Amino acid sequence: MFDSSQKWLKRTSVCPANVSPPSTERLLRSHDDRAFNADTYTSHPQSKETVLYLAYGSNLAHATFEGQRGIRPLSQIAVQVPELRLTFDLPGIPYSEPCFANTARRDPSHPTTTDSEKASSNAYTRDYHKDRWKKGLIGIVYEVTASDYAHIIATEGGGSAYHDILVDCHPIPAGDIVPTVPTTKPFRAHTLFAPARPPPHEGDPPSDGGRFQRPDPSYAQASARYLKLITDGAEERGLPLEYREYLAELRPYTLTTQGQRLGQFVFSSLWLPFILMIFALNRMYQDKNGRNPPWLKALSAAIFKGVWISYDDFFRDLFGDGERSVKGDECEGENERSWRIWRRRGNAVPADNEKCVGL
Repeated sequence: MFDSSQKWLKRTSVCPANVSPPSTERLLRSHDDRAFNADTYTSHPQSKETVLYLAYGSNLAHATFEGQRGIRPLSQIAVQVPELRLTFDLPGIPYSEPCFANTARRDPSHPTTTDSEKASSNAYTRDYHKDRWKKGLIGIVYEVTASDYAHIIATEGGGSAYHDILVDCHPIPAGDIVPTVPTTKPFRAHTLFAPARPPPHEGDPPSDGGRFQRPDPSYAQASARYLKLITDGAEERGLPLEYREYLAELRPYTLTTQGQRLGQFVFSSLWLPFILMIFALNRMYQDKNGRNPPWLKALSAAIFKGVWISYDDFFRDLFGDGERSVKGDECEGENERSWRIWRRRGNAVPADNEKCVGL
């Protein structure tokens, strides 16, 4: 399957020069790996076995993965995952961080009839541009220690919403274009998966690895701050130009009305103390394997539920949309080409286009 000399891997990977791809031996052993239960996973710091972890969102960025989370990958490789697709349907905080990156299942045998294409028939989804990518999930597989993987679980919610799955990952050949159907030999990698599924009781997150979901998962826009982490990470990790251009065209949630700006201030003033309290409790009570105790999971879920109930029942009608940009009173239209150039450079929204971005 894999060339034992690793020449094939070095030729096809697009990783930064200072981090080599995983060894051929480790990739071959990945086919014997088994998924973990994030709620019962126990790391063994003395173990020499490593974990191949697939990242696709903010963990692409050096500032997040190595900086904020303190993870030092032993190796890394850029991959294409046909069985998954990138989504932005993980609910966040209205008016500030409406949603975060997530993944959903995809049928690789029917790449032109996925749910994302059906969703893209909606006008607001076409405007957002997030469902334009049709070639499966693109990401980076990091090789990390067992204790570092436990830390990743801890920083991704302590096992409250995710469960660990194994997926087939194909190394991406060198070049700017991603193949529609991958031709490289796959290996297996772990990723934290938060499937969207109807909760057992309306408004409650499922207890078996699912998560709270919004009524329309295709509606919300991610913040400019969050999207910049992903675009910066894609650049830093050397992902193909075609995919980086897609990411650069994603339009962020932007406050375009005075009502939205006031709503952000009031909403943050009300809920930020509770959210910061949850973060502090996570640090205090997570065990060495990154798991939260059941009572803390229940408290986090209750606060998160309260955040969105207050938005749906009060804030949205009074202050305006906290998930999606709307036309400002003085909007005269957006220059598409100008916006794309600014986003690719990682700049803030031009002042004269501020009211029109994301429409």
